[in-house]
Amino acid sequence: MLRRVVVALVSLGVLIGAGLPAANAAGAPAVGVAPAVSAAAARADHDRGGEFLARGDSVPFGYNPLLPVGSDASRYVGYPELLARRLDLRLTNLSCPGQTASGFGSLKGTDNGCFPFRSLAALHTPYSRTQLDAALSFLRSHPRTRLVTIMIGANDLLLCAHSTADGCTSPAEVGGVLASVGADLTATLKEIRKVYSGPLVAVSYYATNFADKPSVAAIGALNGVVAQVTTAFGGRVADSFTPFERRSAGHGGSACSAGLLIRLPAGLGCDIHPSPAGAGVLAEAVVRALPRERQAAA
Repeated sequence: MLRRVVVALVSLGVLIGAGLPAANAAGAPAVGVAPAVSAAAARADHDRGGEFLARGDSVPFGYNPLLPVGSDASRYVGYPELLARRLDLRLTNLSCPGQTASGFGSLKGTDNGCFPFRSLAALHTPYSRTQLDAALSFLRSHPRTRLVTIMIGANDLLLCAHSTADGCTSPAEVGGVLASVGADLTATLKEIRKVYSGPLVAVSYYATNFADKPSVAAIGALNGVVAQVTTAFGGRVADSFTPFERRSAGHGGSACSAGLLIRLPAGLGCDIHPSPAGAGVLAEAVVRALPRERQAAA
């Protein structure tokens, strides 16, 4: 089964490609684009409840291929923005499209597009060093942080599929990447726990086609590694896989047909990133992973 794991990952609804978004037609409304959220308004709205730090790749970034290159970062709305409003928290989103677990803590690590994206487009929160450095700096200076989330790892597998002659289909290659993701995430969370002891939630990945068994197996392998590391540091796992699967069940397993992914124009199907409805499912998964007292306040 592992021989098909990484090849299947190319078609997953979680793999954040390195390419930049193609501009939509000038003046044309972008289908599936959530309303822009003013950063100033969002911060003012959530100043009272404490801080929320979101980290990861393009899913928490709220990446949308229908938006023109260079769009204001506030137009990218993902589950962290929805979650912050629901929990009455002030959001700082460090997520970067194409971020790998390897590049999260080192600018010399592998990268699937985050580093060039940072030089060509605006992040929600700008920083010059690594995402880990930015997270540690934030946590040291914001003792009222009430929640930290992370969603990372898919890009490491995609890079292996693109950089090996066999598409990263051997068990040794797959196992090596998953071991590296586990080691990189361990190093990251070890540093985070030195400065932050509060609620820590890793968001699991979903699939775009739950009828594709190799893809489902690939997601399980990656999510399993992330869950094992996160819980070892006293964190919790937000299960996005199960609610996506349930909502897709009546649509032949297709998250696209279920309305959970951004639909592309001209009958091209769906992008791999969550639609506003899909982002809402992810936000709900995080709420369910929180301690009961925090859930009650949501």
